Amino acid sequence: MAYKIVFSDIDGTLLNSKRILSDHTIKIVKNISEKLPFVLISARMPAAMRHLQDDLNIKHYPIIAYNGGLVLVDEKPISSTTIPLNIVEDLHNFNAEMDCHLSLYHNDEWYVPRQDKWSAREETNTKIAPEVKSNADVIAKWKKEDKGAHKIMAMGKEENIDKIRNFLTDNYGDKLHLYRSKSTYLEIANKEISKFSAIQYLLKEHYGCDAKDCIAFGDNYNDVEMVKGVGMGIAVANARNEVLEVAKVVTHSGTEDGVAKSLIELFKLEDV
Repeated sequence: MAYKIVFSDIDGTLLNSKRILSDHTIKIVKNISEKLPFVLISARMPAAMRHLQDDLNIKHYPIIAYNGGLVLVDEKPISSTTIPLNIVEDLHNFNAEMDCHLSLYHNDEWYVPRQDKWSAREETNTKIAPEVKSNADVIAKWKKEDKGAHKIMAMGKEENIDKIRNFLTDNYGDKLHLYRSKSTYLEIANKEISKFSAIQYLLKEHYGCDAKDCIAFGDNYNDVEMVKGVGMGIAVANARNEVLEVAKVVTHSGTEDGVAKSLIELFKLEDV
C-alpha cells in the first residue's frame, strides 16, 4: 500500500519520557517528511505544536489542533469549531464557588485565571506561557470579538472535577466532548468535531485523497476514531485499551520511539 500522509498524536505517542522529541524520531520523521506530509494532530494549541514542527522541519505542513477543533494550512484556519460562549459562561458561573482552574483557549490565545500549580504544569509540558486574565474578563472580551472557546481545560480536586463533568453531561451532553485524561483533569471540546473528522476535512479540502491512504498514530481516548478510521491505524504500546483494540498494528511505546520504529518498518528505511 502506497500511503500518502502520516498523522501523529503528540503527547504519549510521539514524545519520549522527557516529553521531548528524541534525536532518533527527529531523523526518521525528517526522512519521511521529504517524501510525504507528516501532520501533527493534538489536543494542544497551535503555538504548543510549532516548536515541534520546527524540530521536525515540517512547518510547511498543516496542523490539526484542539482535537480537530482548528485546522491550519499555511498558518491560516480552514476549519474552526468552538464551544459556544453561552456554555463557557454557564460553566464559569457553575464553577464560581468551587473555583477550579479553568484554562480558556482560542487559536493561539491561552488564558488562565491565575498562575498556580495547574498553569505551571501545563506551561512546563507545552513550553508556552499563558496570559493571566479572569474567566469573566475573557468571556467579556470574547463577546465583543464574537468568539467561542476551542478548548476548556478544567483542573482541580477530583470531587470538583466530578461535579463539573456531571453538570456538563446533564446540561450539554449532546454538545460537548468530555475527555478525562486523569482524575483531576477534564478537557472540554465541541462534540461536532474529532481528530478523525478533521482528518477527513483536511483530506477533502486540501489533499484530495481518502482516509484509507493514511497512517495515524495514537494512544488515548481521543485517538480511537482516527486510529480506527484510517487505512493504517497504529497504537503505541502504552495506549489505552480502547485504542489497542481498534489498531491494525501495535508498535513500541512512545518512550521507545514507537512512531519512528513503525515508520522504518512501513517504508523500509535504513535505521539511522
